[in-house]
Amino acid sequence: MKILLTAVNAKYIHSNPAIYSLKRYADCYRDHIFLSEYTINHYPDQILQSLYKQKPDVLAFSCYIWNIGIIEEVIKEYRKLDPKVKIWVGGPEVSYDARACMERIPELDGVMVGEGEETFLELAGHYVKDAMPLQDIKGLCYRKEDGSIAETACRMPLDFARLPFMYEEMKGLDAFENRIIYYETSRGCPFSCSYCLSSIDKRVRLRDFDLVKEELQLFLDKKVAQVKFIDRTFNCNKEHAMAIWRFIKEQDNGITNFHFEIAADILTEEEMELIKTMRPGLIQLEIGVQSTNPETIKAINRAMNLEKVARNVARVKSGRNIHQHLDLIAGLPYEDYDSFAKSFNDVYAMEPDQLQLGFLKVLKGSYMKEVCKEHGIVYKSKAPYEVLYTKYLSYDDMLRLKALEDMVEVYYNSGQFMNTIKFMEHFYETPFALYESLGAFYERKGYFLVNHARIRRYEILREFLIEELDAGEDMLTVLDEVMMYDLYIREKMKTRPKFANAVDEYKKLYKEFFFDKERLKGYGEPLHLEHFTMDVKESAKTGKAVKRDYFILFDYSRREPLHGQAYAKELDSLA
Repeated sequence: MKILLTAVNAKYIHSNPAIYSLKRYADCYRDHIFLSEYTINHYPDQILQSLYKQKPDVLAFSCYIWNIGIIEEVIKEYRKLDPKVKIWVGGPEVSYDARACMERIPELDGVMVGEGEETFLELAGHYVKDAMPLQDIKGLCYRKEDGSIAETACRMPLDFARLPFMYEEMKGLDAFENRIIYYETSRGCPFSCSYCLSSIDKRVRLRDFDLVKEELQLFLDKKVAQVKFIDRTFNCNKEHAMAIWRFIKEQDNGITNFHFEIAADILTEEEMELIKTMRPGLIQLEIGVQSTNPETIKAINRAMNLEKVARNVARVKSGRNIHQHLDLIAGLPYEDYDSFAKSFNDVYAMEPDQLQLGFLKVLKGSYMKEVCKEHGIVYKSKAPYEVLYTKYLSYDDMLRLKALEDMVEVYYNSGQFMNTIKFMEHFYETPFALYESLGAFYERKGYFLVNHARIRRYEILREFLIEELDAGEDMLTVLDEVMMYDLYIREKMKTRPKFANAVDEYKKLYKEFFFDKERLKGYGEPLHLEHFTMDVKESAKTGKAVKRDYFILFDYSRREPLHGQAYAKELDSLA
């Protein structure tokens, strides 16, 4: 008997913790259980052919909003190839409408509903040694021999401490090289956000800390690049969070980064003091703000103190050692275009390292699905069930926000235009207005239809300033220098962009500078020198403007840990 647990991930760097946890929990059947992972970038035919070559007796899929379309297609085609194979699905995308899923996909044998470890263990026993009939296994929706659909009793959440470490036998984690390790130390969430499935399970179950220490130590010993905690609100239990943060600080290997989703407004003074002492890059925080409209926050049953969020985000930012990722959701109740613009500006003012602009997904099983009619929320019929429009936001508004989202991703979240964007913000009343105008410009020029190289993105900004702000020579000169700084602070360019200053007159100085080995002591390789000019006032009395030449030396062997920027030193002269 061969049971094949199958995952279709969003990206190659992702892994699917569910199938690893199921396999590990059913370890007594290890000789019969195998794993197979793909991505949504694989063609369905590629997945179909790969699965067929493995000849499973039982084929099980882990289902989410991002992969259900591909999985349904593969299931329908696989059934044609093997009428006898038993096909099962599980996961949040099928757990909340299991019977409807069975009716929609007649090729299915069953659905594992809810938390799956114990259910899968018993299901594996049913197929491997006929240990238990299906009707006695809790948490199933299955097709009987006569074609009718049966549902068994619900399964209660299991004791989290009973879960074995899912990665224990994964060949020393070699299978996860260059991929993100997902790890959980709690299940459930004490909050009741109406758009989220985690709010359904309000009883937070914590993993025993002694087990957590052992498991985290393995990641640290193996120098895993990133461990992403999938706890829904990691800091909902202060003692639990503090114990883990203290441990990873004490055992820091100088390499591994840990990612946490937290509620910023419940961070305590003690937690922030601890965070402040951590190595830059040791942890990063994701904070779901979603909206700053009080009416919206109330409507989505979200418990959040916005003043505390802003204050605590600023406090963490002041330590200059923690990457913070703040989230907004468009399409929520009572959030119209102007209200969302305010939410955007409010969160932007917090200066997150990344600002993620998402669009409401109306998930099966969520309270949001129940109130769609009340708020005029119309969403796509197929996964990921993204909002099309609401009573408050038209589809035209959504399209404008989609364009703005793309601009934020390119010019803010990439970290490649940090100083250029700060310069451009001066010409707009609000940050939202800047990105809105950029999006409209891209749309008008047809630039969304083209994949642009990094240099081209800078050139488009020049076009934008010329056409939108009627930029003159002086403004463009400043823009060019700021863009040159942003370019070289990230990497040593192989070719100079068209807007770069001429360097012919400085070539001799550059050559002499780099020939002086004594002067270069303490710097690494590679190095780059760039010439800049600045308008300065000769004296407060005359107010006369003069040009000052200066140079910046970029050392790429030393980089700022949060954003990867090179070390830069200003030199008044090369003499």
